[in-house]
Amino acid sequence: MKETWKDIPGYEGLYQVSDMGRVRSLDRTVSCGRWGSRKHKGRVLKPSPDTNGYLMVGLSKNGKTKTQKIHQLVAISFLNHKPCGQKQVVDHIDNNPQNNILDNLQLITQRENASKDKTGGTSKYVGVYWYKNYQKWKASITINGKIKHVGYFNDEYDAHLAYQNELAKISA
Repeated sequence: MKETWKDIPGYEGLYQVSDMGRVRSLDRTVSCGRWGSRKHKGRVLKPSPDTNGYLMVGLSKNGKTKTQKIHQLVAISFLNHKPCGQKQVVDHIDNNPQNNILDNLQLITQRENASKDKTGGTSKYVGVYWYKNYQKWKASITINGKIKHVGYFNDEYDAHLAYQNELAKISA
């Protein structure tokens, strides 16, 4: 399979990202002030992981270096992703933050990402859990960082339906 490279928006002529999740600098001439200029040969950059395991590289332009996550660069260049805070996020389908191959990335909402591949909870439904004190299922939803209590239910599915009803209200 042939690797496809695209310019990174904002860094055209300086850096490119590939559909295989690699970033490279391009050949360029850099000014050295009164000492003239010097040629830099392009190369594939060596990424380093952040504290959550996401691979990052430093991109320099006009003497300033900015650290960028590689999965974001792939999504911006190949999926036309426009970073917009928490509305739409780049998700690793296989949940491996170091697998930045284009086929492993998708754009989903933050809510979908938070509930994706949920494990370790007491319920199979998002926003629902077993509340021991009342011996009932509790439904709650987070809106703009604040938790809203939906209710207590004898049936897990009823709690799920109440959560979905509340979600529909805020999504409308």
